[in-house]
Amino acid sequence: MKDSILNRRMRYTYTHVTETLIIINVLVFLLTEFIYPKSVYYLAMIPSFVLHGYVWQLFTYMFVHGGFSHILFNMLGLYIFGSMVERRIGSKEFLLFYLLTGTLSGVFSFVAYLLAGTNVVLLGASGALYAVMLLFSVLYPYAVVYVFGLLPIRAPLLVVIYFLFELFSQMSGANGGASHLTHLGGLLFAYIYCLIRLRLNPLQEWRRR
Repeated sequence: MKDSILNRRMRYTYTHVTETLIIINVLVFLLTEFIYPKSVYYLAMIPSFVLHGYVWQLFTYMFVHGGFSHILFNMLGLYIFGSMVERRIGSKEFLLFYLLTGTLSGVFSFVAYLLAGTNVVLLGASGALYAVMLLFSVLYPYAVVYVFGLLPIRAPLLVVIYFLFELFSQMSGANGGASHLTHLGGLLFAYIYCLIRLRLNPLQEWRRR
């Protein structure tokens, strides 16, 4: 297949983008939690605010977190999975993947909440993190993840379990403070990114033996 602007690969570099993203998330957390708490209303994604011109929230929401445990687990996941994905595809490609899937997840959630007439305060890197997890499972289909440090599950199976859980939670109306739509969006856009830009079919990669 001939290269196009959609799938032309960037020159490989490794500049620790994952660590940089973690630092940015931590700095934004300190800003919204301790320095200027009201800034969360400028940076988190609030559909009614976006409609009134705060369009940057579709991007910045992924750098805002609502509490120590929220940022701790998201950044731990980003470090574990993101570092390995970045090493495999390069820092430039990883940064594009992370920011694009995270932003598209925000747009997807915004449209869904808008159609439902629901106003929320959406924040967190989970959409982008779910995308990173899916790409990790495609690049490392034999990797085993120890859930809670005890239960070994192959990466592709773990992604499928997460997908089914998020889908069931969304359809059943279970919330628990999580945006299941954003998580599903992250998985969806990561899948599309793999197909179009990386020329990898996740289902085929998962079936490799």
